Amino acid sequence: MKMCSICHRISATDQDHLDCIQKIRIEFEDEDFKQHIPEKLELTKDTKNLSVEVRAILEHLTKESKKEE
Repeated sequence: MKMCSICHRISATDQDHLDCIQKIRIEFEDEDFKQHIPEKLELTKDTKNLSVEVRAILEHLTKESKKEE
C-alpha cells in the first residue's frame, strides 16, 4: 500500500489513483487553454478591430478574474 501523492489517501495499488491523475491533467489543460485564449484570438495585437460588445465582454471577464485572485 502507498499514499497517493495527489490526494494523500491510501492507494491499494502502489501508484497514484487514476482519477486523481486525470483530474490534475484536466486542470492543467484548462489553465493552459485559459492562458492562451488571447493569443489564439490575436487580441493582444489590435483590440481596435473588435466590436464594442466584444470589448465590453472581455473587460467584464478580466474584471471578474481579478476579483477572484
